[in-house]
Amino acid sequence: MKSKLYLSTAHMGDREHEFVQEAFDSNWITPLGPNVDLFENDLEQYLDNEVYVTALSTGTAALHLALILLGVKNGDEVLCQSMTFSASANPIVYQGATPIFIDSEKETWNLSPEILENAIKNRMAKGKKPKALILVHLYGMPVQMDDIAAIARKYEIPIIEDAAEALGSAFRNRRCGTWGDFSILSFNGNKIITTSGGGALVSKNETAIRKARFLATQARDDAPHYQHSHIGYNYRMSNVLAGIGRGQMCVLPERVAKRRSNHAYYKKHLSEMDGIRFQTEPSDAFYSNYWLTTILVDENRTNGITHDDLRLALEKDNIESRPLWKPMHLQPVFASAPFYGDGTSEKLFSKGLCLPSGSTLTEEDLDRVIRVLKDTLSGKYR
Repeated sequence: MKSKLYLSTAHMGDREHEFVQEAFDSNWITPLGPNVDLFENDLEQYLDNEVYVTALSTGTAALHLALILLGVKNGDEVLCQSMTFSASANPIVYQGATPIFIDSEKETWNLSPEILENAIKNRMAKGKKPKALILVHLYGMPVQMDDIAAIARKYEIPIIEDAAEALGSAFRNRRCGTWGDFSILSFNGNKIITTSGGGALVSKNETAIRKARFLATQARDDAPHYQHSHIGYNYRMSNVLAGIGRGQMCVLPERVAKRRSNHAYYKKHLSEMDGIRFQTEPSDAFYSNYWLTTILVDENRTNGITHDDLRLALEKDNIESRPLWKPMHLQPVFASAPFYGDGTSEKLFSKGLCLPSGSTLTEEDLDRVIRVLKDTLSGKYR
């Protein structure tokens, strides 16, 4: 059997072992420690927009804390991009609030400004002003931030920026992860850098980040005994995993460059194929890390070959690919949640495919993927 090509795998550098070894040598294995502080400092310097960072166990934990800090509670409503992974929406329900799902626009596949504003007006007319807005930079492609930020300011709705897939991306030369009132990052094993499992909460509000750290360490009061005046969470990142993160930060620019190179290579060799379209930066204002290279397949121009035909052909060759995220408003668990849209995200889901995009892929690996796709589209691989 041919070797397995994965969608997106972890890619270690030269220094992760060194920083983890420091934790073992000092016996600083428990949560918190020097690596955590230094990893947070590395992130703050990289994001470079006067932000404060707290490292956490997951990106989902960061989203949950952001909602808590914004006062979201039972009965509230939170606007959320529908085209995303479920972790963007689940914390809304943790708080007893209702997600209001918003459709995508066709250029970036992200939150539609027009539909967003219509939804806000409609919810306010019903007497329910949304408490927050969760936007997502899908597959590393920045949201139309000018328009979205203007709408949020107009209606005084705070932004939670889900940049889980977008570390290294930027809009108008400003890093993704610095646009929101709160922003979140993910270092899950398949992300552009990883800490095995982990995330971070980002904000320009230092007081809020301090409170997030307090809540994330079980909200223990300043007392010689264990005393708690607030409900807390076990959400902090460990010193060992933060050591991996420090090493990964050393190679982040290289990882972004390789993902972008993968995208350019696929585009060079597949754009000539009729019926294949890439998620692409709409203008120079957008800079995507291209965490995953994604395509749309128009079966009306491919002699009936669908995105799923391509997925199955790749699978037959032991190559992992994946459909685009199934929109949240189509998920059974959110069937009763309000949705505002024009069908864009549903069309994207029905035609979209994520290609192997990891920074460990060689040119030979990419050629193998391209060969299967071309052979399938030409009718040779069926």
